[in-house]
Amino acid sequence: MTHTDQRTLRRVLRREIAGTIGLLTDEHDFRTMRRYRSFTFDDHTTYLKHVEAILRTRALQGSHTTVALFDPEEYADYCAKTGLEPDSQASRTRFTAELATTGPTVPYEGQPLADLLPGLVEEAIRQATWEYATTILTRLGPCTSCGEDLGRAAFARAAHLLARILDTAPPGHRHLVCSVSGPPEALVAVLHADDIADRLELDETEALEFTTVLAAGLATDSPGGLVMRTTAPDTPDRIYGWRLRAYDLEPLTAGEVFDAYCTDAESGDLIAPESDVDYCTPPDLGDGPDTAHHH
Repeated sequence: MTHTDQRTLRRVLRREIAGTIGLLTDEHDFRTMRRYRSFTFDDHTTYLKHVEAILRTRALQGSHTTVALFDPEEYADYCAKTGLEPDSQASRTRFTAELATTGPTVPYEGQPLADLLPGLVEEAIRQATWEYATTILTRLGPCTSCGEDLGRAAFARAAHLLARILDTAPPGHRHLVCSVSGPPEALVAVLHADDIADRLELDETEALEFTTVLAAGLATDSPGGLVMRTTAPDTPDRIYGWRLRAYDLEPLTAGEVFDAYCTDAESGDLIAPESDVDYCTPPDLGDGPDTAHHH
């Protein structure tokens, strides 16, 4: 085989290799990394331009690249736990490889970096929210009266309620938001579901995260709510919701839904209602099997 043939085969093989780039998305994280002498960039804007150039080059070469959120604090913890020298390019590469399987990532598909960054940050927030809600459920432990795992009971109850909400919803696209208040900060989860050929389609990961956040709110009896907006052709959008209660949901009145959507959360000022939108009471979820934990 000639030397040229070998180089051609290596180029082809290089396209088969997927790569991950750890990205410092904001100025603060970038400044934190500058304490390492082996990190040679001194300007965040220039750094982002070089990252984008690398992404475009790899895409033109037919290579797939995943972009991961590089957190300097997590990196320092990783080096401390693994005994790696943090001021090292090799250590940063090892950490980035770890992020590819455990951290928030998004695929690069040729979009401008400015369009990719918000999606990456959103993915990081979503993953952190799910992990924190999971921690809440895990720490609940067993019921002191019957020994039932309270976290699992809450999750089962949340899954049942979510199934009933989707089953009783009018046809169309459903956009659900669940928010749970409480220290140290609010938890928010979003779920999208569509009716396609009379079959409900939703993202399983999104549904798992939504159910987990709902379960955390139900189990801790924290202030919170769940609202859904349905959209279908040739009909007004419908918006309705519930207030979270211990292991249950309390329907909001049409007036309460209207007030929630037509009041500025920060100033308290009234906001004009949207046109072609019905603010209404939710359908009866029915009794069904009692999946709530009672004590």
